[in-house]
Amino acid sequence: MSIQLLIISVYFMATVSIGLYCKTKSTSSGAFHGTGLGVLMCVAAGTGEWLGGTSTTGISEYGYLIGISGAWYTIANGIGVIVLAIFFAKLYRSLDTVTVPGILEKFIGVNARTVSCILLTFVMIAVGTAQLIAAGTLGAMVLKIDYTASVIILGIGFIIYTLSGGMIAVGYTNMMHLIAMYGGILLAIILVAGDIGGFEALKTSLPADPYFKMSGIGMPKVSSWIIASVLGACTAQAGIQPILAAKDEAVAKKAAVITAVVVAPFGFLTALLGMAAKVKFPELINAKLALPGLMMELHPVAGGIVLASIMAAILSTISPIILASGTMITKDIYQRILKPDAEDHQVLKVSRLTTGVSGLACMLLAIVLYGSARILDMVYFAYTLRGSLFVVLLFGMYWKRTSQPGAVGSMILTAAAGLFWVMYKAYFGHFPIHPMLTETYISIIVAVISIMVFSLFFAEDKCRCRKNV
Repeated sequence: MSIQLLIISVYFMATVSIGLYCKTKSTSSGAFHGTGLGVLMCVAAGTGEWLGGTSTTGISEYGYLIGISGAWYTIANGIGVIVLAIFFAKLYRSLDTVTVPGILEKFIGVNARTVSCILLTFVMIAVGTAQLIAAGTLGAMVLKIDYTASVIILGIGFIIYTLSGGMIAVGYTNMMHLIAMYGGILLAIILVAGDIGGFEALKTSLPADPYFKMSGIGMPKVSSWIIASVLGACTAQAGIQPILAAKDEAVAKKAAVITAVVVAPFGFLTALLGMAAKVKFPELINAKLALPGLMMELHPVAGGIVLASIMAAILSTISPIILASGTMITKDIYQRILKPDAEDHQVLKVSRLTTGVSGLACMLLAIVLYGSARILDMVYFAYTLRGSLFVVLLFGMYWKRTSQPGAVGSMILTAAAGLFWVMYKAYFGHFPIHPMLTETYISIIVAVISIMVFSLFFAEDKCRCRKNV
């Protein structure tokens, strides 16, 4: 057994063990979904939404190809979380719900809750699938086993510990993951810098433009990321759930701000590693292998620690995602519509069942879609959905003429437009109309226009449940 394999195996078993230990603390549905959380637990659970496979292997790929500007991905996420903390954390907490669809119902109506639950569950499954593909690929490389076997082993592990402890398990394990992620990446930077000759070697080996320019990735990309992150942060169930579960408003706001501070700088570290990989392996055929390849060149112990940190980043995202998916299905479909009078033990049972099914769905899709570019299309579409739902929510909050049929129609039409835009790009290689009119922008435009038109057309059915803000 290689040292890298031993270190990753020990880390993975420690993660599962912590989750199993937390089962004794999750004996009610409230504890499973999250309630009365302190700052540290909220930060640990919340960062999982934003620091995953994309913030490690994804940004290192950008670092390899274009340089430091790949860090805009986590900076944009940090900006989104700050907006959530400043403008919406207090309002969301006042609505007495643990789900984003529950928030939509307060302003628009129960049908909006149902439709948004279905759409946001798809978002969670899509993102979880992408993370599991990353985990399975890394596991296959290190474990030297078949990719499918890697997905099954890792998938069963994270499902077990999430089902066991719910939000408490997510919080405790993500504390460990966060330490491992920052510690591992910082260790990698120190060791790799010594190997390639330090920062001066980067400056002399790589062209200043685009590698050392924050605009290197292109301002259209940067603006698209920021807009998508701001809109998405305010409707991201996995990121918002800890805010709603905080013990009070002060804890919720403080935790959100700290989460943003933790998330934003991480991309700089992984982008630097991608740039170092460009110096060390200038002719890599697949830039996605930049970070894993760099780690395999380190001393086995150090490489194992850093690979474990990459695994930690992926696991820290998958677990809260399937928990968020299970929470929405349970709270917004089962408890709100199918069985409003369900007892707590029944809710807890259904919560574990729906969370487990969400994890299994991610596993199945990760196996079926491995090696397909469709998974990226699915993820882009998912992020588009999340942002457009926030546009609908804003209208529900602040435009008195918003109607429930108009909002529901807007959600469906926007989803269709976003799907068309992503599929068109996948087939033809460019977006319709104009290259800068990405799926993010078209979704916002369609959402704004359609909710106004539909709400005016169905004005007589205007929602009467809107909460005053």
